[in-house]
Amino acid sequence: MKQLIAIQSELKAPKNQFNSFGKYHYRNAEDILEALKPILKKQGCTLTISDEIKTAGDIMYVQSTATLSHEGESVSVTAQAGIDPNRKGMDIAQAFGASASYARKYALGGLFLLDDSKDPDATNTHGKDSSSLQDALNKLSGMSSKAEAIEWAKTLPDSVKTHDSFRQAFSKKF
Repeated sequence: MKQLIAIQSELKAPKNQFNSFGKYHYRNAEDILEALKPILKKQGCTLTISDEIKTAGDIMYVQSTATLSHEGESVSVTAQAGIDPNRKGMDIAQAFGASASYARKYALGGLFLLDDSKDPDATNTHGKDSSSLQDALNKLSGMSSKAEAIEWAKTLPDSVKTHDSFRQAFSKKF
């Protein structure tokens, strides 16, 4: 569908939202949709988003499907997000809504090739891995075998093994 290629090329959805707790910028599904509306009109396309609640074992999740249509042709992408009905500070409707918004954002991102490699969801640990990073640095400093260190590093979370401090320490050590 040539309209999809045109939309993917033209769409710019900047990260205009700011998380003051985590100190980062991000975009949400609504930001993407606002940027898309004039481009969809220009290309003569429609976009629909549907959500479905599913379970995997005892884990509930929302699956969102973004579908781009033009003159009988359509392309769809799905994405999922877990639902925690006991999420602190949210009632159940807010927990479902937050998960739906998250899944929609990633379905839209997949359909329109939005790069989230620097997105906070991909890079921000919200402080959870700071002790893991320090633990990894401490363990690394006591290692003597490069082969052993390489195998051990494969087991670390991406947020630790791709952190500049860890990479620099590894390079200096070996």
